[in-house]
Amino acid sequence: MSHYLVVITTASAKKEATEIVQCLLKERLIACANIIGPISSHFWWKDQIDEATEFLVVMKSSRKLFDELSKRVKEIHSYKVPEIIALPILKGSPSYLSWLEANLRSESDDDG
Repeated sequence: MSHYLVVITTASAKKEATEIVQCLLKERLIACANIIGPISSHFWWKDQIDEATEFLVVMKSSRKLFDELSKRVKEIHSYKVPEIIALPILKGSPSYLSWLEANLRSESDDDG
């Protein structure tokens, strides 16, 4: 089972995407993120097909931080039902994975 995750969300504006990323970085729930967009999103909402321009946020974190990361995104996100999905990182360069670990909140940081 993979220890590290790629976590994805979307936001309605680049400003909101940046605010989400900055909050999660400051709390060390993510080590880094990419904001991509604008993108065209198509989805079901209120029993009809809808479309919106959004920004895709791709974040790198760990399995142990996912629940708290997800909770924080829900607290600060403008959407009633924000997309928050996680994909395992199956492989990565050892130096990148070491950097990732060094820049995430450690278990000893959980109390502070």
